[in-house]
Amino acid sequence: MGSLSAAANWTDGAGTASANAGNLSAALAAGVAAGATETEWLHLLVQAGNLSASSSEPRLPAASPEPTQPRANLTNQFVQPSWRIALWSLAYGVVVAVAVFGNLIVIWIILAHKRMRTVTNYFLVNLAFSDASMAAFNTLVNFIYALHSEWYFGANYCRFQNFFPITAVFASIYSMTAIAVDRYMAIIDPLKPRLSATATKIVIGSIWILAFLLAFPQCLYSKIKVMPGRTLCYVQWPEGPKQHFIYHIIVIILVYCFPLLVMGVTYTIVGITLWGGEIPGDTCDKYHEQLKAKRKVVKMMIIVVVTFAICWLPYHIYFILTAVYQQLNRWKYIQQVYLASFWLAMSSTMYNPIIYCCLNKRFRAGFKRAFRWCPFIEVSSYEELELKTTRFLPTRQSSLYTVTRMESMTVEFEPSEADNTKSSRKKRATPRDPSFSGCSHRNSKSASTTSSFINSPHTSVDEYS
Repeated sequence: MGSLSAAANWTDGAGTASANAGNLSAALAAGVAAGATETEWLHLLVQAGNLSASSSEPRLPAASPEPTQPRANLTNQFVQPSWRIALWSLAYGVVVAVAVFGNLIVIWIILAHKRMRTVTNYFLVNLAFSDASMAAFNTLVNFIYALHSEWYFGANYCRFQNFFPITAVFASIYSMTAIAVDRYMAIIDPLKPRLSATATKIVIGSIWILAFLLAFPQCLYSKIKVMPGRTLCYVQWPEGPKQHFIYHIIVIILVYCFPLLVMGVTYTIVGITLWGGEIPGDTCDKYHEQLKAKRKVVKMMIIVVVTFAICWLPYHIYFILTAVYQQLNRWKYIQQVYLASFWLAMSSTMYNPIIYCCLNKRFRAGFKRAFRWCPFIEVSSYEELELKTTRFLPTRQSSLYTVTRMESMTVEFEPSEADNTKSSRKKRATPRDPSFSGCSHRNSKSASTTSSFINSPHTSVDEYS
């Protein structure tokens, strides 16, 4: 998640082994022999990718031998043909374009429509902002650095480039975690108060503060080094490569393993609750409608989390393997492996808007409104209503909810004998809605339980649509 360089193995014309990383090439061009441990670690850390290309500052031996071959004879084993560079450029360009514009549209859909401003969607705004920012400020810059092994963007952006990506990934994954915990509380214990708008903002602010603290060492130790014919951006750790490795293992645990474990547990419990079986007795259509809506929201968020986990897993495996088996950094195809794993990790920023559009009718309506200028996009009147600002429209469903609440009250307060006649008249006067046939009076207690299970006093119907 910080600056990086492509894997480059530089050798002289006589075949003498030189250093392993592209950011040592200039020094080697001056005739520096391969320097065992530190050289290998520098190559590894440059290859470590966007969890930062941190390393100890490269130091030249005190007595460097004269070069045995002219500099012009030095060649890069990992130079790619132009057609391959064009394909990689297209692949990374698509990721950036879809991620930035897709996530900006998600932010607009939520903030511009009051009906979309729910607790879950506030966290989705934070997630979209993190993904769009990382795609815009990190992906292409890292890709250029990987291809050219030279830093073109100055010292200040070097610090930002090493600092911000870890911050953005932390904010993204913990926004997903907050949504999982919120879904858990809403479904498992619906009678407890939900997060207010103020509390949600405090949680989001806390996530960013913790993200800044975790990534601060990357900013503190970032440096650029101007070498003969090359400028490098890297992180100079005070205690060298070992400290770098420990730091990034901690980062992997905090931004990947731990939050995925929490979300795995919460969504497993929620899934068992929602898909594990029906509540005994006859239940009304309103219950089934709300249950179906809850399942859709949980299903969508599970797909988002699984997508994130799949996209980042190869990259983390790549980092660990190249740290343990340093000889892999000299493999002929390691640059292609790195570019592929890094592309997959960065592509995680573009999938969420696609998932929302495919699985949520209101987001789908919002995307249609955003692209209504296209000749083949039509927004129906029903889709327009989906994004209206009114929370509870005067429809048959809202009346049905009122009837459900009234019936649950008749269970709690038994009528006296003197009121039996009036009560029976009221019951006979109750309109019979065909869609309400599932809620029978003999099972009114079950209907009351269902109503409290689905509609807590702190939850809006819009939370599950």
